[in-house]
Amino acid sequence: MNRLLRGVIFALHASLKSRCDLIIENLVLRQQLSTLKAERPRPRLTTVDRLFWVMLRRIWSRWASALIIVKPETVINWHRAGFKTYWRWKSKTKRRGRPRITREIRELVHRMGQENPTWGAPRIHAELLKLGFDVSERTISRYLCKRPSGRNARQSWKTFLHNHREAIAAMDFFTVPTATFRALYVFFVIHHDRRRTLHFSVSASPDTEYIIQQLREAFPYDSAPRYLILDRDTKFSRKVRGTIDSMGIEPKQIAYQSPWQNGVAERWVGSVRRELLNHVIILNEAHLLRLLKQYVAYYNEDRTHLTLEKDAPAFRPITPRLDEKTHVISLPRVGGLHHRYIWSEVA
Repeated sequence: MNRLLRGVIFALHASLKSRCDLIIENLVLRQQLSTLKAERPRPRLTTVDRLFWVMLRRIWSRWASALIIVKPETVINWHRAGFKTYWRWKSKTKRRGRPRITREIRELVHRMGQENPTWGAPRIHAELLKLGFDVSERTISRYLCKRPSGRNARQSWKTFLHNHREAIAAMDFFTVPTATFRALYVFFVIHHDRRRTLHFSVSASPDTEYIIQQLREAFPYDSAPRYLILDRDTKFSRKVRGTIDSMGIEPKQIAYQSPWQNGVAERWVGSVRRELLNHVIILNEAHLLRLLKQYVAYYNEDRTHLTLEKDAPAFRPITPRLDEKTHVISLPRVGGLHHRYIWSEVA
């Protein structure tokens, strides 16, 4: 009886509805029925189902009365989540703020800042404008690396060496093993301007007095340079540095474990080892001293250097061929390990 009464009431209520409402309600019921008929232990709503109810809520005012599988508040939450997703997507597609500068400009800003420690954003901005880049000064200041102030902001060591090479000399020690496994110490002084070896000496046990005497022999009279580079070896004691000051020379000690700051001296040691010491067995001090004398003479007068535009430290002259009778002959140097070539009439 109750079921019959319910059916009659439902038929009367349906007769009062419009045809459009009946079609929509029928569609809604079928959609929920298909969801419930899915072969799942528990009905799950897909994104399409959620989108269907969100759109239905916007076009049909009686949507809540036909909803059975979820609560009306759930559909409202779906709508709000879709609203947030839509505006998040729309905000991403729109470019906000100033356009980003290219990688080329960023690399130029970093490069100019590193190569010119005293430049700020205005100077770098002016250089970029001269190169045709349209960028604001504020943007450059944002990408410019912050540099420490005070002593660390001064000119780099490399710049100092390049600007004062005419007035710089360097000194250092290196060891040479003998045939009897003794260690001999070679002291040398080299000038930065023409890479000319000014002085060298060999000793088995160099001390402070020995170094001071070698400095006096290396810089006689008024031939002392303005600066002298040395490392932090304990052999270069306070007394040695005091003697350097008394000669009118300003000592420049390199940083700890930074041999590149005394690069000219280090390269000379490498040349001596590759071109002489790696090919001989040293017997004693006299033997090493004799070989070094021959090598230093070859190094200063005959050997060409790439840093000197392929010239020798002692300005080796160009000797063109005079006539067809001359031929190129070789002059042995350092016991025949190296040679110098000249024009001569004797074949």
